[in-house]
Amino acid sequence: MTAEAAVEGRRSRSGRRGARSGPAAPAFITRHIPPYEMLSEEALIRIEEHADRILEEVGFEIRGDQEAVDLFRKAGAQTEGWRIRPPRGLVRSIIQASCPASFVQHARNPERSVTIGGNHTVFSPAYGSPFVSDLDRGRRYGTLEDFGNFVRLAYLTPWLHHSGGTVCEPVDIPVNKRHFDMVLAHMTLSDKAFMGSVTTAPRAADSIEMCRVLFGAEFVDANCVILGNVNTNSPLVLDGEASRVIRTYARANQAAVCVPFILGGAMGPVTTAGALAQCFAEAMMCVALTQLERPGAPAILGNFLSSMSLKSGAPTFGTPEPALGYLGIGALARRLGVPLRCGGNLCASKIPDAQAAYESANSMWPAFLAGAHFILHAAGWAEGALAMSYEKFVIDADQLGAFHTFAQGMPVDENAFALDGFHEVGPGKHFLGSAHTMRNYETAFYDFPLSDNNSFEQWSEEGSHDIVWRANRKWKAMLEAYEPPPLEAGKREALDAFVAERKAAMPDAWY
Repeated sequence: MTAEAAVEGRRSRSGRRGARSGPAAPAFITRHIPPYEMLSEEALIRIEEHADRILEEVGFEIRGDQEAVDLFRKAGAQTEGWRIRPPRGLVRSIIQASCPASFVQHARNPERSVTIGGNHTVFSPAYGSPFVSDLDRGRRYGTLEDFGNFVRLAYLTPWLHHSGGTVCEPVDIPVNKRHFDMVLAHMTLSDKAFMGSVTTAPRAADSIEMCRVLFGAEFVDANCVILGNVNTNSPLVLDGEASRVIRTYARANQAAVCVPFILGGAMGPVTTAGALAQCFAEAMMCVALTQLERPGAPAILGNFLSSMSLKSGAPTFGTPEPALGYLGIGALARRLGVPLRCGGNLCASKIPDAQAAYESANSMWPAFLAGAHFILHAAGWAEGALAMSYEKFVIDADQLGAFHTFAQGMPVDENAFALDGFHEVGPGKHFLGSAHTMRNYETAFYDFPLSDNNSFEQWSEEGSHDIVWRANRKWKAMLEAYEPPPLEAGKREALDAFVAERKAAMPDAWY
């Protein structure tokens, strides 16, 4: 069967499932507003030049992966041990020769496949926290049950387009086996696109092999069906295991998300321009590695630029300097011609309070205005990524809905100008009962479902509840109403058999 026929077969099966496949939702955002351009052409050129100088004069190390170092040497870079010094322009030329400017990540339900790049934006849940928290049980280590709950919530949330990856660490499962359970949960509890394991290259390979079981080997070889989010060891180091993970995804024609993790003053300079040049240099090296491994493989240039308290050393979020960095990396990615990943609703607050709200907003808006194509950590992030909050997850999701409306821009058609309404209402009267209002009232404004807009008296009579209380009730109601998307019995049996066989072949390891 050809890849095209496989796509059509999956589309037909999805059509037969109809409404049972999940809530109605846009597969991804198509933006009708331009990204915000903050920097001049001269400033962007200077940042690009300094990124090249960092790589040429200081170098970038890939420690413990001689094959990766050799790929750069053969491409024209100078190497000494693990240190790689590419001449100016080499890394950019490698990327621009073959890296796709956009690509489709296919979901098992074709209606939920996402386009990453171009004028599109994809929202994905938070990633990587060892703890979870909720109003009833407080903060605790995450379990496989929590992991499944967040996958279900992401599936049920109309404004999240992606199932994410390690939405929380299921610490009740052995370290060397939990990737099987996580990928299986994404495949069976949701039909949205998802991410795979990146902790070791063999676990990345396991994730891809599970995709071959689900989608078919031929389809996977020709199409992106899974992402792998890989961090550098900033400054200017890529661990050999991480580089092998990048190459594993690229070799299979799957997308590596290449992300420097820079806290200004620790993993990079305190000055935004210097940190931005470093981030761009590191991310370019990783994206170039994907193309040296397999030209044409999809890849995403990522970044995690944040600040830190220079008094205590604690990470800080929602500060203005990283916001400027996001707007800068957005322009650099467009000039390079590759998809961009940014962070989302980031905060240092331990609970979903006012600090969480303003830090998240100050982080999310710059990422969106920068034109980011894949926004990770869009829902649930708390405590500087140490915890995944059930209540914050649904609060953040409310905010994501507003971005869908904002991305459409402002219509200027005849209906938008409402001239018929002015003629009907005339001077000194109100528009509440006009034909124009009645024609548009259902779609005129985005309503935040968790917000309370009642009078003080009505709010008091109903219990004086805050948004956290309402969010607690909402996520519980969502899980209560959850129904899994259909999955062909043969596929589920094959996945279960694969996981059981692979798990049985290794002893449990808790480190």
